[in-house]
Amino acid sequence: MHTTSATLLHKLRQEGDADAWMRFTRLYSPILYYWARKMGLQHQDALDLVQEVFVVLVQKLPEFDYESHKRFRGWLWIVTKRKWLERRRRASLPLDSTAAVQDLQAPPRTGELEEAEFRDYLLRSLLPSLRGNFQESTWQAFWGHVVEGRPAIEVAGELGLSAAAVYKAKLRILAHLHREFDDLIGL
Repeated sequence: MHTTSATLLHKLRQEGDADAWMRFTRLYSPILYYWARKMGLQHQDALDLVQEVFVVLVQKLPEFDYESHKRFRGWLWIVTKRKWLERRRRASLPLDSTAAVQDLQAPPRTGELEEAEFRDYLLRSLLPSLRGNFQESTWQAFWGHVVEGRPAIEVAGELGLSAAAVYKAKLRILAHLHREFDDLIGL
């Protein structure tokens, strides 16, 4: 797949590009959910927050002007954090109408996720989604050699392949993974 981040964002600006929105939601729903859980939300509340963020994105992305020197993911984090803060403020509003606004507690600050943690999460969420893009024998060769860390010759013997075929599977899947990963990190 050769779609770049900027290309995907451009497609989202075009009215009625359902494929672009499907790709976008497939790529970013897990990340938004992960952030929501890291903010301390339970499963159902995290799902609700993801939906609220997508409502904002549907409204804002058609006018969003991507600037390559800025990080889209940073903007997405800010949108998510603001929706979370909004939910927290609503939840902490006093039921007693006589309480003063200045008596309300501010929600605790949540720092941004570490870059390494984010990359690790992306890798764990992306890798399984790639399986359907390859023949099963290619996937099994890659998995046995790269993920399980077994010698290529051992994996090749189990699958009835040559060691070269195992290395080729590794290279094909890693190249595909790098394209997908770079697409996400580039945003």
